This record gives sequence, structure tokens and C-alpha cells, in this order.
Amino acid sequence: MANTADLRNGLVINFNHDLFQVIEFQHVKPGKGNAFVRTKIKSLTTGKVLDNTFSSGATIFPVRVERHKFQYLYKDDMGFNFMNAETFDQVLIDEKLITNADLMKEGQEVEILINTENDSPLLCELPPFVELEVTYAEPGLKGDTANSPKKAIEVETGARIMVPLFIDEGQKIKVDTRTYDYVERVKS
Repeated sequence: MANTADLRNGLVINFNHDLFQVIEFQHVKPGKGNAFVRTKIKSLTTGKVLDNTFSSGATIFPVRVERHKFQYLYKDDMGFNFMNAETFDQVLIDEKLITNADLMKEGQEVEILINTENDSPLLCELPPFVELEVTYAEPGLKGDTANSPKKAIEVETGARIMVPLFIDEGQKIKVDTRTYDYVERVKS
């Protein structure tokens, strides 16, 4: 057991019979009344993000989780298969536990949050940036910068991303996995 003073980003808590990860929090001390903690928490089972307010000093129930590095192997009809980089154990994870699964390519290293109470995977997180090859890109019209200087392309994993007009098929680009934003071209 802990209280709201122990809140931090990334902490997993048991709240309303579900597991939530703290995305952000803010201690508020109004001029009148008691202090409170405003939080934004994400359900690890449904993926929904909730805004919740705890009174200052309220009891919270942290859940012990561990982060392990895994390598993505392949996808089949049962789900996504990963291998632990240290023990070489394989684990099968459902797609709803993976954030931005369409940006993940075979052989890529990811982090998986594991609940230590029952050794079950809670969440799979990609690195903040990935390098992907462009497999399909429509040609950009030269001088067409009045409407939108971006075009939709498809990368090797099948994801569609908006990029500047000068990106062509066969080039490698760096993509932000949290926002699907184009970052830069990768020098070969």
C-alpha cells in the first residue's frame, strides 16, 4: 500500500478492479480547501485513458511490474510471438496489448511489462523511433505546396504515414511510434 505522494509516471496501480498505468499527474494545492492530485491514467486491459482526481494522501495500490526486453519474431493467427532476449523463452501476446503494432517489424526489440504476481504480460511498448523502408509512395507533384506539402505512403510493415513530398519508394525513414509522425530520412 502507498499513498498519492508515491505517484510517478509509469507506475502501475490497481484501481476500480483494473490495472492502470499513470501517464501524468499533478499535485494541486488550491487557495481554499484540501490539496488533491489530478491524474491521467491508462487502462492496461482496454487501453482507455481516464482523467481521475485523488484527494491528497489517499491510499493507492501499486502493482509490481518488471520491464523485459523481447525480440519480435512473427505474427500468426493466435497473436504476436516474442522471444525473451535473456532467457530465450517465447511468449504469445494478443494484439490489443501492443501499442502501434502496425509499426513493428520482425527482429525488432521491444519492452514488455510483466505483472510479477502472475507472470502475465500487461503491455508491449515499441522504442520511441523506428526505421522503416518505404514500399509504396505516390509521386509528389512538383510545386504543389499550396494545398498540403505532405503525401501518404506505405512502409514495409503495412502502416500508412504522412511524409513530405520528396520521399520516394525504397528510401528508409525514421518514424515516431507514439504519433506516427515522419521524423527524417535515414542515411544509408
